[in-house]
Amino acid sequence: MRRIFLSLLFIPFCFQIQAQIGGEGVYEFLNLNTSARVASLGGNQIAVRDNDPLLAIDNPALLNPEMDNKLALTYSAYLADANIGYASFTKDFDSIGTFNLGVKYIDYGQFRETDFVGNDLGTFNAGEYAFIIGYARPLDTNFNVGANLKTIYSSLYDYNSLGLALDLGLNYYSKKREINVSLLARNMGRQLSTYSDNDVKEDLPFEVQLGFSKRLSKVPLRLGIVAQHLQRWDLTYDDPTPDETNVFGDDNQDDDNDGRGFFSQLGRHMIFNTEFLITENFNVRLGYNLLRRAELKIDEKLGTIGLSWGLGFRISKFHFSYARSAYHQVGATNTFSISTRLIDFMQ
Repeated sequence: MRRIFLSLLFIPFCFQIQAQIGGEGVYEFLNLNTSARVASLGGNQIAVRDNDPLLAIDNPALLNPEMDNKLALTYSAYLADANIGYASFTKDFDSIGTFNLGVKYIDYGQFRETDFVGNDLGTFNAGEYAFIIGYARPLDTNFNVGANLKTIYSSLYDYNSLGLALDLGLNYYSKKREINVSLLARNMGRQLSTYSDNDVKEDLPFEVQLGFSKRLSKVPLRLGIVAQHLQRWDLTYDDPTPDETNVFGDDNQDDDNDGRGFFSQLGRHMIFNTEFLITENFNVRLGYNLLRRAELKIDEKLGTIGLSWGLGFRISKFHFSYARSAYHQVGATNTFSISTRLIDFMQ
């Protein structure tokens, strides 16, 4: 069974895939964080298996019986007054596996509509939604396999689109050594209906990721690293201007200085994070996303772009998480999550 799954997981590599980086594809909201814990860890953590059901939205292979009967909610005040939300419920069945039902949305807010001469015609709203069914089961004592099926609906003014996407994940966990390793292929799928009448299907934001985490035995610390966008090596911006000059009229730099050197390219694929597990009910989280910093920094004022931090703590039957992520000098995002086990209120 493990060999069959591994074969399915690597099917995407058998085809020519054009990665969609930086908003070139449809349904890019699927890549936005729906967990304060993940947001505080640099925006990605696919290799921690514990009782947090919000990890399963990114990697379904992390679903496990410890998440049984858990309700989880997330809200994020995103940039430009957009709002992101997520809600899920997880249920484990001993002989079948662990299931997760969730819905994710982004509300872009209210816009004013005018005609071509500026006459006010009223207002309209825009938003996108993903309805998610997740499932995972163990292959043996160390390996878990999982899948997320997403039905996607996008409504942008008078333009609507419907799509399907699939995530496939594999997780290895060694309880003795406190090691997690995950391999994930996410957002495989296609549009079922397009925004326009030409019926030209656009690509989804397909991505392959590899994650690793290790909890230190004598220090209350978990270290993690995630390699992202493995389906594409070059993550730098493709400047459409001629090679001789850039948009400012200066000579273009060589590859070693413009971010296209080997180590610059390698760094863009990496996210580093750590969790300080101070007590069972309180921890502090830090993350560093090199790609985010490379894309959004301003050379004259680097600031903390790419850094993120957060807290996790438990009060009574509820677990709360908060994250702040620095995207740009103009602002940062704040994300809040809460989870609880419903059966605890019946005891």
